[in-house]
Amino acid sequence: HQPGGTYEPGFVGIRFCQECNNMLYPKEDKENRILLYACRNCDYQQEADNSLIPIFHHLFSDTEIYIYVSQDPTLPRTEDHPCPK
Repeated sequence: HQPGGTYEPGFVGIRFCQECNNMLYPKEDKENRILLYACRNCDYQQEADNSLIPIFHHLFSDTEIYIYVSQDPTLPRTEDHPCPK
């Protein structure tokens, strides 16, 4: 909030692939240490305007966790950390 000004929270829009119109997801370029937005359907990537992305936390109780969450295609995936089981 700036003195004499108004506070407007930044709008975090959804970005879409310019090739196939699917949603872009945040992705870290570890080698160059930059944030990208990448399509999960094709190879399209674009550099983020800034390196900050919002993180929303929602605490679930054990009874609220969806039983088929591992098969939800809308959730991000990583292969950087193999499952110990």
